[in-house]
Amino acid sequence: MVEQDFQSKTKQLIDDLKSTCARNGLGNDASEFKIITQVFLYKLLNDKFTYETKQIEPKLASSDNWEQAFVALSDDEREMLAMQLPADAAELKQEHFISTLFAKQNEADFAKLFDDTLRDISMLNSDTFSVMTDSGEKVALFEPISEYVTVNKRDDFCRAIINSIAEFSFERIFIQKYDFYAVIFEYLIKDYNSNSGGKYAEYYTPHAVARIMANILVPEEQQGKVSNVSCYDPSAGSGTLLMNVAHAIGESRCSIFTQDISKKSSNLLRLNLILNNLVHSIPNVIEGDTMRHPHHKEGASLKQFDYIVSNPPFKLDFSEIHEELSGKEHQKRFFAGVPKVPAKAKDKMAIYQLFLQHIIHSLKANGKAAVVVPTGFITAKSIDLKIRKHLIDNKMLAGVVSMPSNIFATTGTNVSILFIDASNKGDVVLVDASSLGTKIKEGKNQKTVLSSSEEKQIIDAFNNSKSVDDLSVVVSYEDIAAKNYSLSAGQYFDVKVEYTDITEEEFKEKMTSYSSSLEVLFSQSDLLEAQIKKGLKGLRYE
Repeated sequence: MVEQDFQSKTKQLIDDLKSTCARNGLGNDASEFKIITQVFLYKLLNDKFTYETKQIEPKLASSDNWEQAFVALSDDEREMLAMQLPADAAELKQEHFISTLFAKQNEADFAKLFDDTLRDISMLNSDTFSVMTDSGEKVALFEPISEYVTVNKRDDFCRAIINSIAEFSFERIFIQKYDFYAVIFEYLIKDYNSNSGGKYAEYYTPHAVARIMANILVPEEQQGKVSNVSCYDPSAGSGTLLMNVAHAIGESRCSIFTQDISKKSSNLLRLNLILNNLVHSIPNVIEGDTMRHPHHKEGASLKQFDYIVSNPPFKLDFSEIHEELSGKEHQKRFFAGVPKVPAKAKDKMAIYQLFLQHIIHSLKANGKAAVVVPTGFITAKSIDLKIRKHLIDNKMLAGVVSMPSNIFATTGTNVSILFIDASNKGDVVLVDASSLGTKIKEGKNQKTVLSSSEEKQIIDAFNNSKSVDDLSVVVSYEDIAAKNYSLSAGQYFDVKVEYTDITEEEFKEKMTSYSSSLEVLFSQSDLLEAQIKKGLKGLRYE
């Protein structure tokens, strides 16, 4: 019930904020998304501070008016409270509270007060909540919001925001693990990705794909037992894949490391980390170009990780940096090569090949990785073949799961999940899940949805190395090498021939029936042949 209430109120809050933006000329504007996500974060941190201080100080929890009780504390008591706050809670002063701004909304220059409050919170919590760029610059928690609207509308704009977020509290949700984007991101995206473009895929991976990846990388019997491990995504987006892996491992048992070239995605990921008890990993969130300037290093070498998950972009024009990536500095990392620049369709350059090589290079000797790739990768030649050959010859592949078509609502590209495991010296599991799922309409797009039982079927077949008719097959590295390193499960399925015992009389009866049918077909063939010859004789040149 708490979760449903949270969803309902969150959606209403988003709708209210969208209406406020629309009234001020920002409907569907690029800044609208920034405003909504930052206001939501401010709301979240305010309510989180309230919740945590009540856990620390009983007299705040028992008070009828929490704000008045907080103000009544001595300076020493408030300082002690701040020192006892958990790492995932921002420190706030009384002047930062939503209730304080709500009470001051009719004062002059309210927009300036609102923006200054956000700046103060950012500065006070800079060390804990700032994302870094690959050049070392800090990306602040908040930026001024009122500056997106014209000067004469700013006070009213900020008043409307305060009135929207003052009406309810998220306090009760903090006792649960909760993937923020299960609600807010998916609800937001319906307006920001209406023409099936690539931006949705840039930030979001379907939960079914994320769950399958997490439960194969960290099987149920290992969950809660793995500890002190690092998890990495070089194209993290909003972090859906990392959140699922962290939940499987245990948030306190792992550290998250990411890099993404998009400022928007890095800010969204920060939100997700805050909501999923992973604030300790925010300093490891890097905004920057992983291909040109991979940030996470140990000395001069790339840092290597225990777990890597990624849904990298498949196609992208990187022709402007092609020469740089082909240089000597990157040759060891891109061991299979850099895709050539085509004369046409530069936007279709296979950048996923670079991400995949980077991931292999960034994996610990006993590490595991799960990477979403276009299904064409599993049989293609050129660089794809070289990568597959590397995985097979070095015995570092756990298997492949080929997903149903349209598992991503925004792209028709068929996808597979590649599972890399350098410790797997035995057989490889190939799963063809293309026939599973139910097709539904999502807006203008068709989407395939897997049921929970189908997800479990895939996970069980993989984790138990089971050969299941028309679903999975277990093959050796030698078998794969003999088939030109193909990772397509269908090429290894046995051809089935069914035998039925019949009597001699039944056999004679069937043969007589077949002979009669053939005689009829042969006679029809003779007639058709005669008609064709007659028709040909009647043709004349004119």
